[in-house]
Amino acid sequence: MQRERLYLYDTTLRDGQQTQGVQFSTAEKKQITQALDDLGIDYIEGGWPGANPTDSAFFDEAPKTRATMTAFGMTKRAGRSAENDDVLAAVMNAGTSAVCLVGKSHDYHVTAALGISLEENLENIRASVAHLVSQGREALYDAEHFFDGYKANPEYALAACRVALDAGARWVVLCDTNGGAMPSEVRRIVAEVIAAGIPGASLGIHTHNDTENAVACSLAAIEAGARQVQGTLNGLGERCGNANLTTLIPTLLLKRPYADQFDIGVSQEALTGLTKLSRMLDDILNRVPTKQAPYVGASAFAHKAGLHASAILKDPTTYEHIAPELVGNARIIPMSNQAGQSNLRKRLMDAGLEVAKGDPALARILERIKEREAEGYSYDTAQASFELLAREELGQSTDFFEVKRYKVTVERRKNKYNRMISLSEAVVVVKVDGEKRLSVSESMDETGSDRGPVNALAKALAKDLGRYSAIINDMHLVDFKVRITQGGTEAVTRVIIDSEDGQGRRWSTVGVSANIIDASFEALLDAMRWKLMRDSGALK
Repeated sequence: MQRERLYLYDTTLRDGQQTQGVQFSTAEKKQITQALDDLGIDYIEGGWPGANPTDSAFFDEAPKTRATMTAFGMTKRAGRSAENDDVLAAVMNAGTSAVCLVGKSHDYHVTAALGISLEENLENIRASVAHLVSQGREALYDAEHFFDGYKANPEYALAACRVALDAGARWVVLCDTNGGAMPSEVRRIVAEVIAAGIPGASLGIHTHNDTENAVACSLAAIEAGARQVQGTLNGLGERCGNANLTTLIPTLLLKRPYADQFDIGVSQEALTGLTKLSRMLDDILNRVPTKQAPYVGASAFAHKAGLHASAILKDPTTYEHIAPELVGNARIIPMSNQAGQSNLRKRLMDAGLEVAKGDPALARILERIKEREAEGYSYDTAQASFELLAREELGQSTDFFEVKRYKVTVERRKNKYNRMISLSEAVVVVKVDGEKRLSVSESMDETGSDRGPVNALAKALAKDLGRYSAIINDMHLVDFKVRITQGGTEAVTRVIIDSEDGQGRRWSTVGVSANIIDASFEALLDAMRWKLMRDSGALK
C-alpha cells in the first residue's frame, strides 16, 4: 500500500514560547531550529514578526533550512486593506516562504471579541489570504476556536474555512484553542468538514492539552482525514500546553496503522536522536526533564517490579511496547526494597557487573538496600549510588580520595550597594595519593549571585583532587531535590542530586542525614566517585 504524506508543523518557537516562564533568546531559537530541521520537521514556525524584538531578530538571522520557515500573524484588521495593514506588513516583511494567519471562526468571538459583523470577518480572512498568495507566499489559515465555533454555528465555521481555501490557502488548520474538545468530537467534526467539501489534503489540526487529550485529538483528526498536524516539542504551550510532537512523532512512525499509512518525513535514523533533542530543549529552558514522559522520559522504560524485570531478561517485549533504542532512550531496572534478584542481576549487568545466579553477594546487596531504605535512602532513582553500594559488597570499589573534614559557614552581610546578601564559604580537606589537600570556595557566582552552601561545597570538593581533577572538570549539577522522610524531632532529610557531564550522561545519587548539608555532601561524594569509576580507567 502506498503511504500518504502527513506533514509535521512545529510551533515550539511561537506557541511554545507562550508557556509561563519560557522565553527563548535569538541564539536559542536558531539552535532549536537547526535541531528541528535535522529531525525532519516539514514546517518550522519561527514566531510573530513585529510582536516582540526577539521574534523580529530571529527572522533577520534565521538559518537556512530544508523545512519551510513560517512566520505567524493575524488576518488584517477591519477598516483597512490588506495592503495597508501595518501588522500584516510586519509579518510579510519577515520574508518567509510561508505565512500562517490566525482568524476567527467562532461567530461569538467575531461579534464579542472583535466587535465586527460576521461578513466583515469573512472578508478579512479572504483579503488577507489573497494578499499572501498574490505575493507568492504559501498561505496557512489557523481557524481559531474552530471546534467550539462548529458546535455553535457549523455553517459559519465552515464558511470561514471555505473563504480561506477559495482565496488560495494551502492549509486550513482547525484549532481546538481552548483545549476542551474530546477525541470522538474531533474525529466526527473533521469527518464532517471533509464531507462538506473541504479536502483532507488541505486540512491541519492544532490542539491544546487542557484535558490531557491533545495527542489523542490530533490522532483522531488524522484518522478522520487531516493531513497536517501541529504541535510543540515536549508539549510546551500556553496553559496546559500543545500537542506533544515528542509523543506524536514516534507514535506516527512506529505504531500501526499510522506507520503503514503515512510518510512523515522523519527517518528511523533521525528518530534515534529524539530523546537527546527533548533533553536539549529542557537544558535550554533550565528545566528538569519529565521522567514519566512517553518515549523520551528517563522512566519510560524503567522496570521496578521483580516479576517484570525477570520477564524483561527473557524478552524485553513482555513489558515494552517498543525498543527504547528506537527513540534514543535506554532501559532502566531501578533498585528498591521491592526488588528481587532478577532486578538486581539485570541492574548489575547494565553496570557491567556479571554476577552468577545464586551468588551470596546478591543476597547481601539486597539486604543492605532494604536496611538503607529503612533509614530513608531511596535507590529507586539514585542508580549511581546503587552501583557504588553494589561494588562495595562485591569488593570492586576504589577509594580515589578520602575526605578528612569539611566546614561550611553562612554569613548575612551588606554589600557595597547597602543591600543584605547571603554568602556561603566551604572548606574541604581531602587526602589524595597520600597527600592532604585543602580547598576553599565561596557560593558567589560570576554574576554576583549567591548559589548557596551546597554549591560552595561542590566547588571546594572539586577544586583540587590531584590527578583526578581533570576527569571531573566537565561534570556539573543539574537538579537538587530535598525530601523530609520523617516528621517531628526525628526528621531525616533525603537529598537526590542529578549530575551531567560533557558526554551527555546523567546520573543520580542520594544522601541521607538529619543535617541537610551532610546529606547533600554525601550525595555529592557519590556523584564524583561514580564519575571517577566510569572515566578514570580503574575498572579496566
